[in-house]
Amino acid sequence: MTENKQKEFEIRIIPSSISSLFTDDVEHQTLSPLSCLIEYGTYWLLEFDLPLVNKKDIKITSDENSISVEAKLKETYFEEKFGRKAEFEYFKKSISLPGKIDSKKITAKFEKGRLEIIIPKTTSSNKIMIN
Repeated sequence: MTENKQKEFEIRIIPSSISSLFTDDVEHQTLSPLSCLIEYGTYWLLEFDLPLVNKKDIKITSDENSISVEAKLKETYFEEKFGRKAEFEYFKKSISLPGKIDSKKITAKFEKGRLEIIIPKTTSSNKIMIN
């Protein structure tokens, strides 16, 4: 014996919630770029897609275990979401890494709208005496 049960789903969209999600990007005029983090034995490779950006307008900063990238767009980018128009002037994103980094040895390359950052891992070891 098979029962045919239908479930009803209700989807609610609360305008104020959507508005607040949308406003954060608009307020700061920043877009979050696509990024990819790949871990290798002694380093991480962090890639960002930064179209419409000149190399001279990219700022990379680091701390103990994160990298931040901010880049000014060549021209203002306009987008419409939920019936509202927004303009964006920057890409901005911070990535936390799963370990400590050697910030003095970080290198970066920017080519054809793609930023590649090579981030060496710190190696810390202690000599253990055997008694």
